[in-house]
Amino acid sequence: MNILIADKFPAHWTDVLAKQGHKITYNPSLDETTLPNAVKDQEILIVRSTKVPASVIDAGNALKLIIRAGAGTNTIDVKHAGEKGIAVCNCPGTNSIAVAELAMGLLLALDRRIYHNTNDLHNGVWNKSEYGKARGLFGRTLGIIGLGHIGQEVAKRAAAFGMKLAAYDPFAKDETFAALNAERYNDIYKLAGVCDAITIHLPETPETKGLFNKKFFDAMKSGSIFINAARGALVVTADLVDAVKNKGIKAGLDVYENEPKAADKTFDYTQFKGAENIYGTHHIGASTDQAQDAVAQCTVKIITEYTASGKFLYRVN
Repeated sequence: MNILIADKFPAHWTDVLAKQGHKITYNPSLDETTLPNAVKDQEILIVRSTKVPASVIDAGNALKLIIRAGAGTNTIDVKHAGEKGIAVCNCPGTNSIAVAELAMGLLLALDRRIYHNTNDLHNGVWNKSEYGKARGLFGRTLGIIGLGHIGQEVAKRAAAFGMKLAAYDPFAKDETFAALNAERYNDIYKLAGVCDAITIHLPETPETKGLFNKKFFDAMKSGSIFINAARGALVVTADLVDAVKNKGIKAGLDVYENEPKAADKTFDYTQFKGAENIYGTHHIGASTDQAQDAVAQCTVKIITEYTASGKFLYRVN
């Protein structure tokens, strides 16, 4: 099989594919504008953050399989691929722990104002009386919106901190809530009103895009914490900034509504100007060595099964 890897991929797993007899083209610098030319004659395309619109799919004359080396598939035109007879597969659950760890890290950082502490120390300022003020997480209520693989991993870690759990997920079974000792809510606005912190773990769909807006932030408690390590498009940035400035909400973000491309080196922070209680990371939720190795292993498993039996593991279309 001719395989094009258009994102970073662990070298030892690339070697595994090569030893299976596949012809590997590795070019992580490709983007949606250069990918159409590169994908010609390739039978399998592996991507992570690189977008795969209809133009790329149409250019792939020999394409049979597109693998998203991660959980979501929102960067791929899945419907168009299906119409062209091309399978799209992903690697569900492989990076759940990594994202959950970052969500908890942001939660802790905001509660104890770790960035502000560190920034003052770097500037020679000692302010123990100010930074000694923190609510603490023990006994607080964490709202988890989305109880998939990641949401469940967050719940386990929050429980270890002694937090109470409330959750919303219309697709999760009652047994899942019971196993996590999480109180079930069927209305995100009612959930928002009882929680001291909220973390969201939903896919980007037409129904979830912009779901977290002024109405939702108005329903949150003043001074509570909001974490988004899912998808930037779920949140209306201007409404979040307003809530941070005027309602005392603290926010931890790993993803952004207007996010730069992977190859970009600058970020427009003016959208958050004046909202000092927004902490941010660089869309790194799944970027641990452990997670990337698990994702690559899953990717190789998909290819191995396909070449051996013609079956597509974890197909989404």
